[in-house]
Amino acid sequence: MGESTNIVWHDSEVTKKDRQQKNGHKGAVIWFTGLSGSGKSTISVALDKALFDKGIRAYRLDGDNIRHGLNKNLGFSEEDRTENIRRIGEVSKLLIDAGLFALTAFISPYRADRNQVRELLEADEFIEVYVKASVETCEARDPKGLYKKARNGEIKNFTGIDAPYEEPSNAEIILDTDALSVEECVDQLINHLENAGYFTA
Repeated sequence: MGESTNIVWHDSEVTKKDRQQKNGHKGAVIWFTGLSGSGKSTISVALDKALFDKGIRAYRLDGDNIRHGLNKNLGFSEEDRTENIRRIGEVSKLLIDAGLFALTAFISPYRADRNQVRELLEADEFIEVYVKASVETCEARDPKGLYKKARNGEIKNFTGIDAPYEEPSNAEIILDTDALSVEECVDQLINHLENAGYFTA
């Protein structure tokens, strides 16, 4: 892929801080990572609704949804996975600039890719949430039937089966969905955001 040339960043008169003040809360990326079937999308949907009910502005970016449009030209090779996450990082940065929370639900199996997104943002703007569940639990849930297809050889490079998943080494939050309900996970996330001063109760 070629790189753009002869381009200059054009600042807006309205700043990120202005938008945050207007909204009454800070913005951040809440980056859900974990195996397929661990609960990333389910928890992000529930958190989105909980924030909406509190008057907190957020937008959810989901792995499958993004691959329907923005990233529909990408496959699941290591290179394409890296590009997938790079693009999502850049979109998330724009959402934060708009004063929103970006809720991202992506397997994002490589630690380096997640850290690259973290480095795009200011220190308190990336909240890595490891949605932790055993392969056995995820395979038992298998909401899309993907593990069965991977075991049968119908899907190649499937994370947790024939492609690696690198657990976060410095996640801000770990949600053990083998033990916690969706409601308990959302409560833990809301409490973290309130205690860290992103918004008040």
